[in-house]
Amino acid sequence: MALTLAEADKYSRSTLVRGVIENILSVSPVLNVLPFVEVLGNSLTYNREATLPAASWYDAGDTWTEGTPTVTQITTLMRILGGDSDVDNFLRITRSNEQDLEAALLAEKAKAVAYEFENAFIYGVTASKQFDGLHALIGSGAQQINMGTTTTGAPGTLSALDQLIDLVKPGKPDLLIMSRRSRRGIMKLARSQGSALATTSLGMLGRPVLSYGDIPIGVSDFITDTETIASNRYALKTTGVCSSIFAIKCGEQALLGLEATNGITPELVGALETKDANRWRVKWYCSLALLCALSIARMDGITSADWTN
Repeated sequence: MALTLAEADKYSRSTLVRGVIENILSVSPVLNVLPFVEVLGNSLTYNREATLPAASWYDAGDTWTEGTPTVTQITTLMRILGGDSDVDNFLRITRSNEQDLEAALLAEKAKAVAYEFENAFIYGVTASKQFDGLHALIGSGAQQINMGTTTTGAPGTLSALDQLIDLVKPGKPDLLIMSRRSRRGIMKLARSQGSALATTSLGMLGRPVLSYGDIPIGVSDFITDTETIASNRYALKTTGVCSSIFAIKCGEQALLGLEATNGITPELVGALETKDANRWRVKWYCSLALLCALSIARMDGITSADWTN
């Protein structure tokens, strides 16, 4: 069964690990809704539906024709994400009268892990020791809407946003992920028409967020407003003036996080030889799997110009 990190946190974990997870969830809208399954081994191989078997109409006595579905076999590699924190023993003893210095440093490292996961969630590529993020998973396929022409972007429109939502099947997306600039553009258009975006809750923490058509809006500070488009689609993270919005559906038959049995793990490496300090390591063996290609969609080429209907 796939569990979000918040749900998994209810089960047996040490106080330290729970604190790390709670801190990660507090900074990431993605990890609030993305479910994770445990993977034994260094990869997960799964079949993604390619084509359905044919179905036809028949008269009595007709010869029936067999139809077989086709699948595409996908292998997703597990990746290693983490970092070290050295805690000076003198500072830990003399500066922890009001705040646990060790816990504070680990919380900061946990935040860094969450930030790097969310960056890879958008822009990750396997060639950089990461997993493939949303841009790479969508690629040049049909699950994308471009607001510009060739290499030139254009303002976002609510009609295009509705089309983006309709690309995700079955049902509707669990989350719209966008930059702060894109959210401001949608809010500005709504105010100009005498309305406002509704508020809903996001994930297990129940944090109120804005929504569009009952779909929560997750703001990611890792979606840049400097993307470049080429050939009518996203091309690069930098050097341009555009941005993207993603619609995602999460679940065991949709977009899914992968992690090793231990999940996010703070580990005491031990005392350092050359310093009066202890080293802690926060690590996560994780990845991302897309079981259904229709579970994610991208709207790219969005400029800073005012949104329209």
